Amino acid sequence: HKFTKKSPQVMITPGICEGYLLKRRKWPLKGWHKRYFVLEGGTLRYSKSHQDVIQGSLDVSLAVMSINKKSNRIDLDTGDILYHIKAKSHDLFYIWVTKLQAHRLYKKNETANAHSSIIQILSHTAMNKLITNLIILLFTYLEASTTRKYRASISRTPNNFVPKSTGRRTALPAHCPDNSHVGLMAILYNNIGKDLARVSMPAALNEPVNLLQRLCEELEYSELLDVANNTPDPYQRMVYIAAFAISGYTTATFRNRYKPFNPVLGETYECIREDRGFRFISEQVCHHPPISACHAESENFTFWQDQRWKNKFWGKSLEILPTGMVNVTLSRYGDHYEWNKVVTCIHNVLSQQRYLEHYGEVTIQNLKNSTCTCKITFVKSRYWGSDTNKNEVQGTVLDQGGSVIHRFGGLWHEGIFCDTLPTPKCIWKPNSQPKDYLQFYGFSTFAMELNELTPDLRPFLPPTDTRLRPDQRMLEEGNVSGADRKKDEIEELQRERRKELAKKGSEHTPRFFRKAKDSSGRDVWLNTGTYWELRQNPGFAKLENITLW
Repeated sequence: HKFTKKSPQVMITPGICEGYLLKRRKWPLKGWHKRYFVLEGGTLRYSKSHQDVIQGSLDVSLAVMSINKKSNRIDLDTGDILYHIKAKSHDLFYIWVTKLQAHRLYKKNETANAHSSIIQILSHTAMNKLITNLIILLFTYLEASTTRKYRASISRTPNNFVPKSTGRRTALPAHCPDNSHVGLMAILYNNIGKDLARVSMPAALNEPVNLLQRLCEELEYSELLDVANNTPDPYQRMVYIAAFAISGYTTATFRNRYKPFNPVLGETYECIREDRGFRFISEQVCHHPPISACHAESENFTFWQDQRWKNKFWGKSLEILPTGMVNVTLSRYGDHYEWNKVVTCIHNVLSQQRYLEHYGEVTIQNLKNSTCTCKITFVKSRYWGSDTNKNEVQGTVLDQGGSVIHRFGGLWHEGIFCDTLPTPKCIWKPNSQPKDYLQFYGFSTFAMELNELTPDLRPFLPPTDTRLRPDQRMLEEGNVSGADRKKDEIEELQRERRKELAKKGSEHTPRFFRKAKDSSGRDVWLNTGTYWELRQNPGFAKLENITLW
């Protein structure tokens, strides 16, 4: 018998498509700007104008394409690159969608034809691998040498803030469950482009903390705020504020396999850390859109924010888009710092090559004093970069005239070094992970303690506190099936409460936060200051409380 290999179909090259489209901004990822796009031979590239240099390109055959006819929007996700583009008219939108589909088909066919030729070339060219490695090494060397210097300095620095033993737990009651059986692909592909915060997920995909507790996790390195409050120089003070802003992202280092629970409306969480000198309260203040508000205070600082997270899947990548500003005041100097958050993206979310990165720009302003500002860039990974260059952060402290006073940088999962201080030093380094942390959801020691419920604490908590939420507690104890059933019950109770309020023509009123406007006219949720008073007298057990579960 003779077997003949079927050759790929020869296709006519589709015509070039070019013109202006709107592209969503990456930094600070707000709004859209006009860019000139050219689609040629299965590659989509863009620049500021027809004459300008190319700013980026994407192989459309590798991308999952989703469209929104109502908004004339096209989303392209290759796993490593993500484009959000819009056409100004439906006719233009239809032309681009049609052309993109034609070019995707053409490029896939062209790639199949090229594979056999490439294999033949590689078999005769042993130097190719060496050349490729040399190119990668060259690009790695050219990248952001300063970072290599920072990393070397950080690695030689002992951790200045080694946490003391608190007597709290150092492990969870049960290991994290295997969730490989969960049909994540079906869940995600049925919700491409939608806000996943509104999609109910199986409990096995969750970790036993929720978003209210995640806000508290941002205070794991609160000692940086204590240091800032005791630093007289305003420029050096800003460096420590910047380090604190960066430190909140390190929790994500080992946390790309599970998601936090979504709080139900009216849910609360308190955290008193006498060892760290602060107390914290958070509440789910809104359901549509879901908004979590928090407030923490100590002798040295006050910390507050309200956040809404939009979680969107684009075919290969999952984007987590935070809105809302973080606020910190320092008691000694009266400073009020405010900054935005950057995007978190889980790339290749359905494959074993899944990885997480943060990217975008953070601007820190002192609303009480214009002496200095700070700009921090979370650098997006480059496809030619090595793993050692991922998670790069660069920052500058600027005076009123825009001159650079301090430079700092490093990696958000390894530490930050500042070489412009009077004594150059590592200003922040994350604590080492506890034993068997990968078996406990990748939690740090601080995260392990968040959901701990001790007998002496229980009488003081309101029944709305997250520690008393049964589905989350069941998951922590390893009862995944029970957590699933209870989670469904709690979500149904929430729907029933909303229906009852709608019948009465009323809305839920948050208990410990009130809606207000900040100095820029944005809606914010501020602490009413009543939580700790009610906790002490008469105590939540003697008050009327909402039933959440």
